[in-house]
This record gives sequence, structure tokens and C-alpha cells, in this order.
Amino acid sequence: MTKRKRYSAEFKAKVALEAIREELTTAELSKKYGIHPTMISGWKRAAIANMASAFEGGASSDEPTISEKEVEKLHAKIGQLVVERDFLASASSLILGAGGKKR
Repeated sequence: MTKRKRYSAEFKAKVALEAIREELTTAELSKKYGIHPTMISGWKRAAIANMASAFEGGASSDEPTISEKEVEKLHAKIGQLVVERDFLASASSLILGAGGKKR
């Protein structure tokens, strides 16, 4: 049994762009790249459907926006956790001793 071939996003975009330009037919692109025509049609359809997202303005979807209030809340939580960690470290050294073993 053969494994399915995985194509990179760059390769798919290149083939889809050629299909959108319509300089060659889908059958000719299929022969050129050794890909089934149905795959090329699907990549072309996906490229056209997602093309509008390239022109959307506003904040980048990669970076979530965090308010100043949330940042302060997270800093307070970090401070609390640091205090708890330090307390537990000193308590464990008292219980276990300096060697780290039970007395």
C-alpha cells in the first residue's frame, strides 16, 4: 500500500494560482505536475474562497489582544504563585532537612 503524497502550502498555492490564471487547462496542469485534476480544482476553489481574508484590515489574527486590566490580573497571579512557591520551598526544607531526605 502506498502512502498519500503531502504537498506543501506553497506548492498548492502555486498550482492554484496557475489554475486561476487559466493559461493552461486543468488537464494540462494535471499532466504538468502529476496531480489529479480534482485536487487542482479543489485547491483553486479554496484559494478563491480564502482570498478575501488577505485583504481584511484591522488587528492581525495571529496575535490575540489582551487588555491592560487582564495584564494586571495576570501579573498579580504570577506574584501570588511566586510567594506560594517560595513558602513551599522553605517549608519543605524545614520538613525534609537540608539534605532533602526525611528525618
